[in-house]
Formats: sequence, structure tokens, C-alpha cells
Amino acid sequence: MSPPPSTHQNFPKATFGAGCFWGVETAFRNVPGVLDTAAGYMGGTSDSPTYRDVCTGTTGHAEVVEVIFDPARVSYEHLLDVFFTIHDPTTPNRQGVDIGTQYRSVIFYHTPGQNAAAESFRERMETSGRFRRPVITEIVPARTFWRAEEYHQRYHEKHGGSGCGI
Repeated sequence: MSPPPSTHQNFPKATFGAGCFWGVETAFRNVPGVLDTAAGYMGGTSDSPTYRDVCTGTTGHAEVVEVIFDPARVSYEHLLDVFFTIHDPTTPNRQGVDIGTQYRSVIFYHTPGQNAAAESFRERMETSGRFRRPVITEIVPARTFWRAEEYHQRYHEKHGGSGCGI
């Protein structure tokens, strides 16, 4: 499925995997300065993955949220802070009851500046004492974003706040 044309083409993107994308998308949609979000898949080996494909754990994709933001209103560092607040970055391939590589903690960076900021932020989180276990969040270059099926987009807005939690 190809993404619809964006009305925010001149704004930067940030892409985060923090478990089930429903709650992650909701969290980022509520951040002032975030212009748009989309649930999808990134980091795997197959083209045009479906939710069913990704749930098998064999494609290598993570459930992610692509965030388009206005840097004049919200910094990438603030988005990183939200990311590290809404999930447990110390559990490999798991968030709560959701288990599998598709639920891994991962930051897909789009620019060298995002890479540097993410590395620095992760280091601060690691040494802050905030977490009792090591932070295992992956930081890797962004690859093709595959937009998830329409029923996953803004899931909590459509169906209420129940479902996977973060």
C-alpha cells in the first residue's frame, strides 16, 4: 500500500517503534507541533508488508509511527523525550503483553542530525538512572516506510482508547 500524498512535504519526519503502533500514534498525535502521523512498518526485508505478514515475525519489520513535525513548534529532542516516556526501552522485542521483533524499541533516523541527537539522548537515558536495566533501543537509518492498512490509522480515535496499551 503506498502512502497518500502528504500535505506537509516541507516538514521533517521522525520514525519511532515503541510497541503496538496504536498507542504510539495516539501519544504523538497529542504533541503540539506534530502535524501528522501514520502507523506503518519499517526495517524489514519484504516489500509491501501487511499486518498479517508483520505479525508472523518473519519479515523483520517493526510496527512504527511516522511523525511529521514543525521544528519551529516542537524539537526533535522533545519527540525523543516523548518516545522514551511512552514505552519501556529496556525490554527486547516486547512491550507489555505484545511480544515479537515487530514490537522492538527502535528509532529510525532520517538525517545525520537526528542520528546524533538520538544517540546522545539514548546515552543520557542510559546514564540518568531512570531505568533499572540497560536501554536497548536500536538507532538505525530510516528505510522504506510502508503505511499500515487504513483500519490501523488513528485507531484509538476511531475505536476508543481501549486496545494495546503503552
